[in-house]
Amino acid sequence: MKIGFIGTGIMGSPMIKHLHQNGYSLNIYNRTYEKALKLSAYGNVHTSIESLTESSDIILLIVGYPKDVEDVVLEIYKHAKKGTIIVDMTTSSPKLATKLSNIGIEQEIYLLDAPVTGGEPGAIEGTLSTMVGGPKDKFLVIEPLLKTFSKTITYVGTAGFGQYAKLANQIAIAGALAGVVESLYFAMQQNLNLTDVYQILMGGSAQSNQLKVNGLKIMEQNYEPGFFIKHFLKDLNLAIESSHVELKVLNQVKNMLDELVLNGYENKGTQALMLYYLDNLYKTAQK
Repeated sequence: MKIGFIGTGIMGSPMIKHLHQNGYSLNIYNRTYEKALKLSAYGNVHTSIESLTESSDIILLIVGYPKDVEDVVLEIYKHAKKGTIIVDMTTSSPKLATKLSNIGIEQEIYLLDAPVTGGEPGAIEGTLSTMVGGPKDKFLVIEPLLKTFSKTITYVGTAGFGQYAKLANQIAIAGALAGVVESLYFAMQQNLNLTDVYQILMGGSAQSNQLKVNGLKIMEQNYEPGFFIKHFLKDLNLAIESSHVELKVLNQVKNMLDELVLNGYENKGTQALMLYYLDNLYKTAQK
């Protein structure tokens, strides 16, 4: 069984390494060829999606935005043989996932939406959480691949359901992240020792993964990306578009991220939400 992998970014690169370490034969492609070439020790690097598709039985992809997903999947459809399975691990649109799945079924090509959560640390450690929508029989085929980089794998239903589950996850993260940021910002304003506050929060019911990972980064003033603000904002916009009810907390966090992007922080990590507060504090002090 030959495995294709498209997308060699922060998430894709460590996932490729886990697959290789578990004995899978890999074909690798990235839009920027030089980035893929850095992973040549882990598989055959291809210069086109066509070449990779023709050499692969199962193709995994993790790219940036829904438009990227659509372009890549439609290109795969042009060259894939019957029976090919495609696994899209990008956080994307549920409606797009359903649409592309239906197109594939007409050609006897099977697309599953399998977004992941856990960020760069989870990808490196092989402890991602993966939620999967699509044909159940094809899920059973790809499950061993997902196990190489996932701690938990949950089949949630038909096409698009993986994306809905991921968006629910992102809504929860938005609230948790905002809570961590506001808590630490409040502590700063009261001149509390942040290390003391962090230990208190981690030792009680306020403990969370956002606090554990991003809280620590905020204290270190480390705003480098484990997960880009621009990609998180994309996810939140998808959640808003997919919802039939008002999501007040989500909308507030989304508005703050919009302002950060306008101020040039789109390539910072999500913990840089703290900069929204610090920048506004600075603006207030200047008045």
